[in-house]
Amino acid sequence: MQLIVSPEAWAALLTLTALEIVLGIDNVIFLSVLVSRIPPAQAKRARQIGLALALVFRILLLSVLVWLIGLTQPVITIKGMELSWRDIILIGGGLFLIAKATHEIHGEVEAREGEAGEQPSSSAFFWVIVQIIIIDLVFSLDSIITAIGMAQDIEIMIAAVVIACIIMYVSSGPVARFVAEHPTTKMLALAFLVLIGVALVADGFGVHIPRGYIYFAIAFSAAVEMFNVMARRNRRKAVR
Repeated sequence: MQLIVSPEAWAALLTLTALEIVLGIDNVIFLSVLVSRIPPAQAKRARQIGLALALVFRILLLSVLVWLIGLTQPVITIKGMELSWRDIILIGGGLFLIAKATHEIHGEVEAREGEAGEQPSSSAFFWVIVQIIIIDLVFSLDSIITAIGMAQDIEIMIAAVVIACIIMYVSSGPVARFVAEHPTTKMLALAFLVLIGVALVADGFGVHIPRGYIYFAIAFSAAVEMFNVMARRNRRKAVR
């Protein structure tokens, strides 16, 4: 009840929710790229499972705050550089994102013969879920450690995470459909994933790249691509 009537608590909730939504952009982009390679029915199910897992992982991490804070303590030293479990997880997750995005870009550029006629196997859905679990863990860890630094009350953190996940769920469908319908936007999304992966690896090694720069680059590139999509659509209408 004290939190409900506290202006400071509401301010913290709004700020943290906004931050969690921004951090969730990474999740939505990754999900949109992954589900573009499986049938629509499976894609919807994969998105639902992925976002549900994102919510579960975030709440579970919030419930073990003492253990989570311990992940920021140095565990190994390499050439004078101390690395914690958080750093190792961020580096591993960043490398996974870079490798995954690079592999997908290679596939799009090569446009290998036979891909168009291939039917996604049942194992494809399984591997999509496995990849979603891996990256959800990385993004959840980064997101919750950020939340711990901004709010003191776990109720506020959980409320912000739940609100952000609901917004991610609502927006993921339109984003995934748009990426599937416009191949050039998929290439742009893959480039974003490389950029995000590089930022995670840099964070892991103690070199912080302000996320504002990254999200501005993403927003600017997405706006340019939107104009390209509109221009192509208008040219097709003019031809008809």
